[in-house]
Amino acid sequence: MAEILNFCAQNLPIIVCFLLGIGFLILEAFMPGFGAPGITGIVLEVITLVLTWNAHGPMATLGLLLIVLATLAIAISTSLRSLSKGKLSKSQIILHETESNEAGYRASEDMEVFVGREGTTSTVLRPTGIADFDGVRLNVSSEGSFVQPGTKVRIISVEGQKILVRAV
Repeated sequence: MAEILNFCAQNLPIIVCFLLGIGFLILEAFMPGFGAPGITGIVLEVITLVLTWNAHGPMATLGLLLIVLATLAIAISTSLRSLSKGKLSKSQIILHETESNEAGYRASEDMEVFVGREGTTSTVLRPTGIADFDGVRLNVSSEGSFVQPGTKVRIISVEGQKILVRAV
């Protein structure tokens, strides 16, 4: 027991950097983007490896690197499992509501109803511009060629907000 306490006392900076680094990296898993906790965790783990290299040599550093990677994998997978099925999934930090089409949420209007309709260009299409379809002005794109104002066009396809027209 005295040997373990002596070992821990001699390697206290390594142990503290290791534990703090793992903690910051787990915290980063729950934050959007990549920020200060992730960078701090990586820096602390690198410091842990450098201190181990200086105190115990390359083989101990390699062993610690494997321990760091295994600990991170276990900690993050356990956290993510808890996030989806455990106590964390019932916490207030998890969004449980969804925004569905049935509830009236739409990312964009459904423009498919315009396919096949004919209208008149209001501006020059180079290849994009504005055309009027039965009183509805839409941003449209031609198939690549210039189309003069006042030209009859037909909507041939719709992909999201992109409406492709062809001169009639």
